[in-house]
Amino acid sequence: MTGRRTRVLAAPRERVWCVVADPWHEPRWWPRVERVEAVSPQGWTSVLRSRRDTLVRVDWVVEASRRPAERRWAQEVAGTAFERIFTRNAVRVGLEPAPGGTAVSLELDQDVRGWARVAPFILRRAMRRQLDLALDGLAEAVEGRG
Repeated sequence: MTGRRTRVLAAPRERVWCVVADPWHEPRWWPRVERVEAVSPQGWTSVLRSRRDTLVRVDWVVEASRRPAERRWAQEVAGTAFERIFTRNAVRVGLEPAPGGTAVSLELDQDVRGWARVAPFILRRAMRRQLDLALDGLAEAVEGRG
């Protein structure tokens, strides 16, 4: 299942790229990310705060990086607690020049197990909310409003 959201941000594409392509910036714009660790060109670890106020570690691998147009990364789910929920969880950011700034397309690509396959409307709603929050955070990070 794939969720997509697009918004034009009032910032040059290179500025947006510098934020989305650098995992160290992730806490500035991606929902619930407290910090990142072990950043390398191949991937990183995000430390998120769950709804239950616990810290959760998520390992990511970079799948594609084409400056300044596209960045894609996927979660390493095998052997983790996330394996019960996902067979795939990936994020794609697409950047295109647009009048007044940069058109940012965020996509979540999730292949799920269990209940989410039975109630896809719940997953779609959660995906839209997460992507909208990410776009809000990215706008704040690159438009100089924060």
